[in-house]
Amino acid sequence: MSGSDPERPQFLFVKVLASRGRLEAVTQQMGYHPQYLDSFLKMQHYLLHMDGPLPFDCRHYIAIMAAARHQCRYLVNLHVLQFLRAGGDPQWLRGLDFIPPKLRNLNEINKILAHRPWLITKEHIEKLLKISEWSWSLAELVHAVVLLAHCHALTSFVFGCGCEQDEGPGGRASLKPLSPGNQCFCEATAGNGCSQELLRINRKRSLDSCMELDSLRERMQRIHVETEGREETRLLQQDREEGEGQGAEVGVQDGSWRLSPPAGTDGEVTGATNLACYMQDPDFGYQDFARRDEDQTQVFRVQDYSWEDHGFSLVNRLYSDIGHLLDEKFRMVDGLQSSAMAKRQGCEPSVFKRGIWNYIHCMFGIR
Repeated sequence: MSGSDPERPQFLFVKVLASRGRLEAVTQQMGYHPQYLDSFLKMQHYLLHMDGPLPFDCRHYIAIMAAARHQCRYLVNLHVLQFLRAGGDPQWLRGLDFIPPKLRNLNEINKILAHRPWLITKEHIEKLLKISEWSWSLAELVHAVVLLAHCHALTSFVFGCGCEQDEGPGGRASLKPLSPGNQCFCEATAGNGCSQELLRINRKRSLDSCMELDSLRERMQRIHVETEGREETRLLQQDREEGEGQGAEVGVQDGSWRLSPPAGTDGEVTGATNLACYMQDPDFGYQDFARRDEDQTQVFRVQDYSWEDHGFSLVNRLYSDIGHLLDEKFRMVDGLQSSAMAKRQGCEPSVFKRGIWNYIHCMFGIR
């Protein structure tokens, strides 16, 4: 099936429905550029669902942390559900105080990458790699940083396309019709109605998704009740034992990733209702990296770094094949041909795209 095939978006939508049980608004929006959508889906699937250094539940929790930094409730809700589907501990959804220290230590680099990436230094990396009970391996850290950068960038797409505004009840995002005549996107692209196969899969998967979400909510409620009981027992036992501190019980399974964090006094399991629980220092945000009242400004020179010479070889060596997928995605977006916005600005598409490229570099400290 060629990239220009009018049936290609519909084909990709069916694939997404078959694998995820839902068709997210982000996927529908990217369907306007099916070649890029194909590349994006392959890269994201590999990052989140294929073999890699990080456990599957931790991948989705890292995505939650990244999206929360930008207050992107749409992506947080999406990954909360996938985190639970991957067998993640619902207690972690109560916030950073209830996750393993190893994962919590990622908060600092997440915060800086999200808002002021020019402040990242080698000391931040060394701190995470420093040998200790909660140290990261280099391969794990590369996987985590790629995940953080991917989700930080995706939040911009979500806000820019209005997906966040279209979020429905229970964290489900819907997309308003993108074309005249109340047609769905594949109708506008293929020139006819959605195939019966697409509709059949959509109905079945939507029902399955609803039932699974209800099951997950029941599971979280059950754990909430059990946590209250365990907390009462723990407090009674602690009163009897002299000399015992007020530290919580900690159980470690499967290395440093499986930590049973302390239960709070209220025993409540938090979902995506309070995004502040997934971050520390919430007031930390973007600031112009080149303030005029500052004499010394750390600047990244674009000629000092090359994706082809530095980035590609590093990530591919430590996280096999992700370099090829990222490279394909970068080349795909660089080659996108869309002249509508350029015509509105009265300039050539290549000039318009280069202007956006330079402006983004300027915003994030690259010269």
